[in-house]
Amino acid sequence: MQVVLAESAGFCFGVKRAVELVYREAKKHKIPVYTFGPIIHNEEVVEDLERKGVHAVKDMEGLSGLPKGVLVIRSHGISREIKEEIQGLGFQIVDATCPFVLKIHKIVEEYSKKGYHVLIIGNDSHPEVEGIKGWSLADRTTVLQTREEAEKFSLSPGEKVCIVSQTTFNYNKFQELVEIIQKKGYDILVLNTICNATEVRQKEAAEIAGRVDAMIVIGGRQSSNTQKLFEICKKECENTYYIQTLEDLDKKKFRSIDNVGITAGASTPNKIIEEVSENVRNEL
Repeated sequence: MQVVLAESAGFCFGVKRAVELVYREAKKHKIPVYTFGPIIHNEEVVEDLERKGVHAVKDMEGLSGLPKGVLVIRSHGISREIKEEIQGLGFQIVDATCPFVLKIHKIVEEYSKKGYHVLIIGNDSHPEVEGIKGWSLADRTTVLQTREEAEKFSLSPGEKVCIVSQTTFNYNKFQELVEIIQKKGYDILVLNTICNATEVRQKEAAEIAGRVDAMIVIGGRQSSNTQKLFEICKKECENTYYIQTLEDLDKKKFRSIDNVGITAGASTPNKIIEEVSENVRNEL
């Protein structure tokens, strides 16, 4: 069987930086080390950090009452309000927010103050988007992610609108939604804040999926960027399978297949990618 492994599969710059930073903090400190939410959407990494004494705290309620220590902000970032609350509780903050996400924070803060209505294209419930919203003025901020929501979006004629995107959003879908908004006659500033690594990963996945008999997408079930990769690959290749680890791979589905493509989300460790690709090569 021929196996085509995407070059862009696995940790992106922001995730790699955040994970390395947490491991470094765990090794350096004798005081408690926490992360605000799981450092990445990968159960194996989170469990390994737990064994090393790093505890993921779900929210502010979960943080309240814990012994003071180091709190690492994950690559998704957090809102200004939550950051100030954490500082007020006396925790030492180590900020692992992805620089590309920090850039969006600065953009929405600047343009909402200038009177622009900030339109964030992304998943409203995703931690990254929740953080971005927290740097813009609430009454001048809207989040949308579907064609229907874009068509319903309405402001006063001539309103100034600044459009940004969740870093892991589907590039083609972003373009589609922007085109819908542009037809509404607003004074629009479009800033494509999709991370370049995401764009490259999505394009490569689509290209591979379009020329193989089956496609494997590896990543955590809670990983937004992996879910988008799966959607993109499924569109190009009907036989696309979403797995978290090698244990999820149903080998029977690949018995009569000549070539398989493999890609992985930004929070998937190389170890898992290598296990899957080597197993597919050697056993199928």
